[in-house]
Amino acid sequence: SCGTCMDQLLKYEFGKIFPGCRLLDIHEYLMEKGVALEGVQGVQYLYHDPCHTPIKAYAPQTVANKLMGMEVPLSERCCAEAGTLATARPDIAVQLRYRKREELHKGIKALTGQEKAENGNVKLLTTCPACQQGLSRYGEETGLSADYIVVEIARHKLGEDWEKTFLARVKNGGVERVLL
Repeated sequence: SCGTCMDQLLKYEFGKIFPGCRLLDIHEYLMEKGVALEGVQGVQYLYHDPCHTPIKAYAPQTVANKLMGMEVPLSERCCAEAGTLATARPDIAVQLRYRKREELHKGIKALTGQEKAENGNVKLLTTCPACQQGLSRYGEETGLSADYIVVEIARHKLGEDWEKTFLARVKNGGVERVLL
């Protein structure tokens, strides 16, 4: 989900329309349901907490750690995607990107002792679609691939074809739809 969209949804006062209704990001929902990865081998993770995080009910770092089944170090600083910032103020965006790139290299080095991730040994996780897009831009320089926490969980729990598996379950009525 999108943190900015979540901010707007929270203003709609759904509790008045649907008494007892709660709005949760998918990551919070999965954490509440006890979903977590365990014993993932061969990869370490960094977590990028979005400036406009969709995680509102819990501390985002706590959610990331619980879902991943391990402590996931936080990669500080803005990813520099920031909506239209790169177009409106490229001078600022370039500086933000430089600082984020330095932070990513620092995180990789802390995990592996190397300056750059290799062969998928470190992945960068986030919870924001704009950040995921922005963080993907650092791949060539850092060796990192960026993805959502929920996608990483799906990949490990359902396999590389998780999208096809999920869509087949939806078609066959095997996915529960939940109103919180």
